[in-house]
Amino acid sequence: MLLRSIIISLSLVVSFSSQAQNAFLPNRMTVLRNQTRHVMDTAQGRIGFAVMGLDFKDSLTLNGTGHFPMQSVYKFPLAIMALSKVDKGELSLDQQVHLTRARLDTATWSPLLKDRKEEVIDITLRDLIVYTVSHSDNNCCDVLFGLVGGTAAVNNYVHSLGIGGISVAATEAEMKKSWEVQYTNWCEPAAMLQLLSDFYHNTMLSKPSHDFLLKCMEESTNSAARIRGLLPKEVHVAHKTGTSNTDKAGITAATNDVAIITLPDGRHIALVVFVSDYKGGVPRGEHMIAEIARHTWDHFLAK
Repeated sequence: MLLRSIIISLSLVVSFSSQAQNAFLPNRMTVLRNQTRHVMDTAQGRIGFAVMGLDFKDSLTLNGTGHFPMQSVYKFPLAIMALSKVDKGELSLDQQVHLTRARLDTATWSPLLKDRKEEVIDITLRDLIVYTVSHSDNNCCDVLFGLVGGTAAVNNYVHSLGIGGISVAATEAEMKKSWEVQYTNWCEPAAMLQLLSDFYHNTMLSKPSHDFLLKCMEESTNSAARIRGLLPKEVHVAHKTGTSNTDKAGITAATNDVAIITLPDGRHIALVVFVSDYKGGVPRGEHMIAEIARHTWDHFLAK
């Protein structure tokens, strides 16, 4: 009996000691929240952040309902709608789209015009989507808007999916006309997180269309200095960036990245980081995104 009492007493001491020690260990999600808040506090601008496990339960959102200018991130929902029309038979990936160089903007970001020098360009819808998503081509984006019925059609489509925190209102050409127009294409980080989740779980598209768009995001030539920036090179990231100009006062309206990331154990997370209205130019915005992505990676890696 004496031996049993000693063992029980020791067990209680060890249990109490462990509980006491754990009481002083900060909750790991709190650590991620604090790390992200630190980046936000030093940004001297606005940052929206949202992350969630796509095949497990874990999530965090900060400034999740703020309205952030999307810039080219909106090419992701645009492509989803285009592919939904392919699935319905209203469009075909193999159909030819006839373009004339004279009607395209030679002063905007357009890898298509760098790759194709002819005056008349015939391109399949498949390649049009690749240029829009993988290379963020602004001319191809606006042609794609025309094919699906315009910005209002895309806006209504996204809302029909049950996602209300996204506004698609202006084409790339329209955004060039005035600095303020870009703010009409806004997104709540929580809404983009939901769109990424729905896309991952493939609630919107056929499997071929889903896999095609995912490949476009995986093979993106958009900046690798953002979500990918501080992650190990072998990490699998499917993403879409968005980038604004910097005005005369030195304000950059938007440096964004949204992604589906594969963890080493095969689990997936969706991550949204919008950086808006800050000074220091795109490189500073990219570094802030990279910092937040690294903190996020470390959090989920330790699970």
